[in-house]
Amino acid sequence: MKLTEIFKFLEDKVAPVALSDELCKKFDMYDNSGIIVNCGNEISGAVFSLDLSKGAIEEAKKSGYNLIVTHHPAIYGGLSRIDNENPVAANIAECVKNGISVISMHLNFDCAPQGIDYHLMKGLGGNGEKIEILAKLSQGGYGRFYSVKPADFNQFIQNIKTTFKTERAIAYGENKIIKTAASFCGAGCDDKAISFAATHGADVLISSDMPHHEIIALLGRGVNVVLLTHYASENYGFNKIYNAISTGLKIPSVYHTDEYLL
Repeated sequence: MKLTEIFKFLEDKVAPVALSDELCKKFDMYDNSGIIVNCGNEISGAVFSLDLSKGAIEEAKKSGYNLIVTHHPAIYGGLSRIDNENPVAANIAECVKNGISVISMHLNFDCAPQGIDYHLMKGLGGNGEKIEILAKLSQGGYGRFYSVKPADFNQFIQNIKTTFKTERAIAYGENKIIKTAASFCGAGCDDKAISFAATHGADVLISSDMPHHEIIALLGRGVNVVLLTHYASENYGFNKIYNAISTGLKIPSVYHTDEYLL
C-alpha cells in the first residue's frame, strides 16, 4: 500500500487532521499531525506506538515494517536541524536511514468521537450517563464529565491501576464515594477544566502533568484528583483505536508499548 492510502484510511476510520485544525483554531492551540516522514516506498507493515521512541523504531526494524504510526507528533516544533545529539532528530534520522515513514495523529485522535479522550472516560468507568463535553467540535470533542459506577475513592484508584496497567496513580482527596468524574487525556487540566469539573459537580478529576496550584484549586472546590502518567492516560486509548482498525489496514501491523513509561 502507498503511504497516502494508509493516511486516508486513518482519517476515514478515526478522525481527519481537519479535526485537529478545528480544535487549534477554536481554542488557539498548536499541533503538527499528518505525514511527518515520507520515504516514498510501498508500505510493508506498520508499528503503532504512542511515541516515535527507540523501542518503536527497533520494533519496526525487527519486524521488517517501514511505517510507524504515532499519536504524539514525531516532530512537534523547534527542530531546526538533524543532529544526533538531539534525541528527537536522532530518531527521525534513524527512520530516514532505514526507509521508515512516519504518520502522527495527535489532537484529531484525542478528540475523535471514539478517540483517546473518549476511551479514557470508558476506561475510568464512564457509563454513558450525564456526559458533557468541554470542548465540543463538529465531531467528538475534548474533556468530559460523566457518571461512573459508585465506588469509594480507594477502590476507584485500584480500578484505575488495573485497567490502565500502571502503579503510577497519584491520588489527592478524601475517601468519599465517587459517582461522577471529569477527565482530560494527556496534559489537559487548566483553569477552564477546573471550572468545568467543579461546576458540573465532579467528585474527581483525572488527568496528567498537573501543576501544584491546579491540584490545590481542585481540592479547594471539593474535587478529588488522580494523576496518571501522561503515557498511561493516552496509551490505553491509542491501543483501543489500533485494535478497532488493525484488521482493516490490509497490511501487517503490531502495537508497541514503552512499558517503562506507564
